[in-house]
Amino acid sequence: MTNSTKTLCPYCGVGCGLEVTPPAQSGKATHRDSEGTPIWRVRGDRDHPSSQGKVCVKGATVSESLDKNRLKYPMMRDSLDQPFQRVSWDEALDRIVLQLQTVRFTQGPEAICMYGSGQFQTEDYYIAQKLLKGCLGTNNFDANSRLCMSSAVSGYIQSFGSDGPPCCYEDLEQTDCAFLIGTNTAECHPIVFNRLHKHCKKNRKVKMIVVDPRRTSTAEAADLHLAIRPGTDIDLLNGIAHLLMRWGKINTLFIDDCTRDFPLYADIIRHYPPELVARKCGIRLDELEKAARYWGDAERVLSLWSMGMNQSSEGTAKVRTLINLHLMTGTLGRPGSGPFSLTGQPNAMGGREAGGLAHILPGYRLVKNPQHRAELEQLWGLNPGQISPEPGLTAWDMILGLETGAVGFLWIAATNPAVSMPDLERTKAALKQSPFTVYQDAYYPTETAAYAHVILPAAQWSEKTGTMTNSERVVTLCPQFRYRVGESRADWEIFAEVGRRLGFRQQFDFADSAAVHREFVQLTRGRVCDMTGISYEQLQEAPIQWPHPEENPDVGAGFTDKVLPTSNVTKSAPTNSKRLYTDWRFPTADGRAKFAAYHSRGLAEPPDPNYPLVLTTGRLYGHWHTQTRTGRIPKIQQMHPQPFLEIHPRDAQKLGIEEGNWVEVRSRRGKSRFPAQVTKAIAPGTVFVPMHWGALWAANSEANALTHPESCPDSGQPELKACAVQVSLVPESAEVLWEQEVEQQSILGK
Repeated sequence: MTNSTKTLCPYCGVGCGLEVTPPAQSGKATHRDSEGTPIWRVRGDRDHPSSQGKVCVKGATVSESLDKNRLKYPMMRDSLDQPFQRVSWDEALDRIVLQLQTVRFTQGPEAICMYGSGQFQTEDYYIAQKLLKGCLGTNNFDANSRLCMSSAVSGYIQSFGSDGPPCCYEDLEQTDCAFLIGTNTAECHPIVFNRLHKHCKKNRKVKMIVVDPRRTSTAEAADLHLAIRPGTDIDLLNGIAHLLMRWGKINTLFIDDCTRDFPLYADIIRHYPPELVARKCGIRLDELEKAARYWGDAERVLSLWSMGMNQSSEGTAKVRTLINLHLMTGTLGRPGSGPFSLTGQPNAMGGREAGGLAHILPGYRLVKNPQHRAELEQLWGLNPGQISPEPGLTAWDMILGLETGAVGFLWIAATNPAVSMPDLERTKAALKQSPFTVYQDAYYPTETAAYAHVILPAAQWSEKTGTMTNSERVVTLCPQFRYRVGESRADWEIFAEVGRRLGFRQQFDFADSAAVHREFVQLTRGRVCDMTGISYEQLQEAPIQWPHPEENPDVGAGFTDKVLPTSNVTKSAPTNSKRLYTDWRFPTADGRAKFAAYHSRGLAEPPDPNYPLVLTTGRLYGHWHTQTRTGRIPKIQQMHPQPFLEIHPRDAQKLGIEEGNWVEVRSRRGKSRFPAQVTKAIAPGTVFVPMHWGALWAANSEANALTHPESCPDSGQPELKACAVQVSLVPESAEVLWEQEVEQQSILGK
């Protein structure tokens, strides 16, 4: 392992290519971090099609975290009040298998749950699906993608007939109008934003619209910033549609030939005249009209969105209402046009392809579809009916199941729900009630480790080989380039070994991750996400975008003699294309996309006299999720040394709050404390806190101690982006004590 290695950044869904080289090279000083530890050199891969050699601070510094606070050995305990004891892998796996069998035969398979992560490689995801949904007969596998992208998934499926972002990054440089809503792209997906911003600066006729209650760095670059009130996204989108209809800026030929249910939608949008919409959204009438004019006058419109749309009790409705605008103007399936969800995690897309949510199956199949279940049972060598027809528990349903005793076995891997889940005190109390929890991670301690009975050390990025898919459907091979730490194992290896010990030796007879990948891609044959033409050998040459079917398929080669009958292959099977739906035919029963007709319902928890402000949460440029990696990197610690609360000067003045004062934020569920940042960059009536700080990193500064679990009825995604709060000034004497407690509890200084 001495040569440079090309791989993929393990942070956000942009999917930037990286090139890494060993710390020690001939004729050069050993590359070390600030503490003198040898670390791998990281730079952008100029040959990677998605990032073109660019990299943000997280990717550039990722190697600094690889050896810090690592979990090296399996550990066990009988109860949460006992200390962990180091054990062998055999002891840990025997305990897990015994507990799985006990729960399976006493409570039933529906009492077994796994909560996974967009940090998984696709091979990890796939083996987990085969183990739980196939062999164990429970669909109770969900991932933190439920908190991230599930509204985009359900929106795509309901509007187009299948999941899958239809656009590609080249569209960033070919659009006439970029419409960004619910995304602080400059901080959360910086390389995507850099490409778009460069295009806008070079072409002054290109317009950028940003919809966000905060004046973020993304909004600063926009031609038009719409600082709407939280919860009024559908009002805004229906209002734009109303104006487009009034002005005749619609594509009637596309609507007639390629869509259905437009009359229902037209009946809805007539109730959203511009004067009413501007008032409800809290923006000026001329701003609304300018946004509609920008969209209507553009030949190529590209919309981008992320958590601000998805994390909502009406998340699917928001996504579909945005897609409606593309359907009514015919702006999709063409360069520079279409609805484009920006995936939050490095392999949330791969997880969706592999079936990594409780209602889906590998190959963009659905649990409720009997044909889809039968196909997998045949290919996996299972008995007919072995895959349950009922969608499994979502992440929050698992928490509720722990409360009622319905969940008897919980397996958490590569995620940190003791920080990231909503209604955090309730979540922690439920985790304490778990009869048996397995926690699988690369780092220790984490907040969730405190609730585990068995802890398993996982090999992380750089220590295992697998694939990941980014937001534009580009698959990249991430090869192992360094030795594993301690006794750590790849996630898929752990799942497969448990499967073999449960008696499913044939289903988990894999020599390596390449064998797993070969089997997985066969399940995508004829699907929208067809990857049968993608192999490790090809990926070693360059990343590949799907759909990428096999040119001369020998159906089932290298997998099984059980093959799908041709009648089961999705209609209008994909061909190699940078974009989906270029023929304007969709994988629905009649080949048409479907309009959705939604009235705005607003926030699940609107402000009231007792809780008069709306709290919104989000990411910061340098940090990643719950700081498991980034919190251990000095440069990022210096960029973001502590959490904070943004508040508008008007609200701060009413409450007697000045810059730097400590404030207490209360919701109906909990409270947290933050130093105040008084800024006009946030709309009056709204406050913002970052979501990265858990109990290990700062005292009582958890954003999700405040948020609620109300979720979208279609996607199951919680409304993490908005809840009602009250804010008050912390007395000066308490402020001093609080600062001392923060210093004592934070692990940053360790």
